[in-house]
Amino acid sequence: MAGPTQAVRRVVSLLPAATEIVAALGAAGELVARSHECDFPASVGDLPAVSAPRIDPARPSAAIEADVRARLEAALSIYRIDATALRDARPDLIVTQTMCDVCAVSPADVEAALAEWTGARPRIVALAPATLADVLGDIGRVAAALGRAEAGASLAAQMRTQMDEIAARCAGANARPSVATIEWLDPPMAGGNWMPELVGMAGGRNLFGAPGAHSPWLDPEALAAADPDIVLVVPCGFGIARTRTELDALADRPWLRALRGRIVLADGNRYFNRPGPRLVESLEILAEILHPEICDYGHRDDGYADWKQADGNR
Repeated sequence: MAGPTQAVRRVVSLLPAATEIVAALGAAGELVARSHECDFPASVGDLPAVSAPRIDPARPSAAIEADVRARLEAALSIYRIDATALRDARPDLIVTQTMCDVCAVSPADVEAALAEWTGARPRIVALAPATLADVLGDIGRVAAALGRAEAGASLAAQMRTQMDEIAARCAGANARPSVATIEWLDPPMAGGNWMPELVGMAGGRNLFGAPGAHSPWLDPEALAAADPDIVLVVPCGFGIARTRTELDALADRPWLRALRGRIVLADGNRYFNRPGPRLVESLEILAEILHPEICDYGHRDDGYADWKQADGNR
């Protein structure tokens, strides 16, 4: 196992956010393999993918949820690891996560893939971010494992400063709109973990989900009754186009038609659901949505867009 003082030269990242952290620390050149979901920075697309989903991610939200639930109830993994490809990568360090068995490869999946290895085994660093502070802490942990502690402290400090500046600007807004974030559409799930913190920093009043707690299932009738000023739709793993398609398919649901506030689609795949450096951009997006009169970071149409129903009512 690679010890804390041993130089790390070959890194496998099994989590998109971890890949972004490694790259932001100046160690992109040390990445030798990735997960099937790692796509930023663009250069990682040339690396071999050593994981794959056991379910079809192209199916509608309700079908994906049913497939995931069935596998979890049967104590089956959501992902598979190509043990041969992982061995061929010869990693000193593997970065994965313990936060959610649905979101990405877990340490148990990694241990199963390493079960037949002999000789030196790679060090495993498992991230578990539930809050913004945890995200910054995980950056420090990855940096320490890479032997780049100073770069980690610098990156975390830069992110904290940028986010504090955005929060200070939003604190001067005339109003604090009520906000409901939706992290899954069918059935609906509210944003938890760091999402309520982002809403608060962007000058909003978060209606569902608690800081640091797992994302809760959302009662559609409770959502309609709360009548939020803004509904931010950021399904895990979905870009704006995919989210629009999914939401259009649900347009006739009574709870959705009952919403009177602004419904905004944001890129959950690139931003909000990746606990890494781009949470700064995520906060910028929220600030633009909530307070366009004082915040303009240039994310409209790329990072977010308003949703319009086919009948033009929205």
